[in-house]
Amino acid sequence: MTVHPAFPVDGAPAPAASAPLTVRVVDPLSLSDELAAAWDALAAEASEPNPFVERWCLQSALHLLDPERQARLVLVRDGSAGPVIGVMPLAAATHYGRLPLRHVTGWAHPNHFLGLPLVRAGFERLFWSILLGWCDAAPWAKTLVHLPRLTEDGPLHRALVDVAQARGGAAETVHREERALLDSDLSPAAYWEAAVRAKKRKELRRQANRLAEQGTVAFRRWRAGDALDPWLDAFLDLEARGWKGQAGSALASHGETEAWFRAIVTAAATAGKLDLRALDLDGRPLAMLVHFLCPPGGFSFKTAFDEDYARFSPGVLLQQANLDLLGDPRIAWVDSCAASGHPMIDSVWRERRALVWVNVPLSSASDRLRFAALRRVETLWRRWKRPHSLPVQDQP
Repeated sequence: MTVHPAFPVDGAPAPAASAPLTVRVVDPLSLSDELAAAWDALAAEASEPNPFVERWCLQSALHLLDPERQARLVLVRDGSAGPVIGVMPLAAATHYGRLPLRHVTGWAHPNHFLGLPLVRAGFERLFWSILLGWCDAAPWAKTLVHLPRLTEDGPLHRALVDVAQARGGAAETVHREERALLDSDLSPAAYWEAAVRAKKRKELRRQANRLAEQGTVAFRRWRAGDALDPWLDAFLDLEARGWKGQAGSALASHGETEAWFRAIVTAAATAGKLDLRALDLDGRPLAMLVHFLCPPGGFSFKTAFDEDYARFSPGVLLQQANLDLLGDPRIAWVDSCAASGHPMIDSVWRERRALVWVNVPLSSASDRLRFAALRRVETLWRRWKRPHSLPVQDQP
């Protein structure tokens, strides 16, 4: 589909009519070399980094974690041969929560921790204008576009609000969460002292001393050129022996998630975006961390620890060493990718990143009517739920 934008680019002239923007749904498994290179180039110029939509991560996810091929990989580019200005996976959904309501949603899987599209900096409003206009015309797109896990008040969220208003609608926030973020100008030692109470620091020193009595304790960091498979094997084994393995949610619990993990970590290493760390006892890992570094940000993708050694807090001890990320000149902040209120990381990383889930109506009269009806239902639900919820101190 080729469209001529009606919305100006922030900080740049709109493309001429002779160079229309092109919206394409592409097969992630048969990308041309030219499109693959354009996608990679977009990641380096993105308004907000998101490793989960970079090619090395999303291509494998669509191949291995979307067996029914529900996702549509949408690319917006400047003309038929110009640069790609945006990439986003979308899917048609038949239910909104428990309601039978057809709509469009940002496609994700359980380990897709950020819903931002990749959009070239300065083109945020143009991208949303073109994408929503394309959804208006798509016969499979109905009612609204649901966009989960956008960075609240980030460039993409602000642009979406502006575009929705220009279309005569609104970008409605339907859910909001905060999760731990590492974002400080302090040195690692100063941050540790400021973030962790003196009593807790004393207890962790005691635990570190007791752990050292068990054998040789060492911190390791994967370096480019090191063998990667032993690290992957160790991490998968460590995670599978813990509560995630018992619950069936460990990466190694399912062949497709294990294959995806191995593929993306290997690809991240090739792309120069992998940061792997371990706390060892006599050469055996007790805790491990997997980061993706996408300057100016970082993403703490996965962590695991040996629960047999939980009394020594190996995960927290590794997080203390992990604070050296504060000294990396490429990285301004690190997203924990953790659940809101996580008991461990929230006690070490004191900054917070707010994420919002946003609904934007499509433009037809019937779509607007259904969207308005949904808003009324959600408003009534919140009013009913509020008086029926227990006071915070009385909740189990």
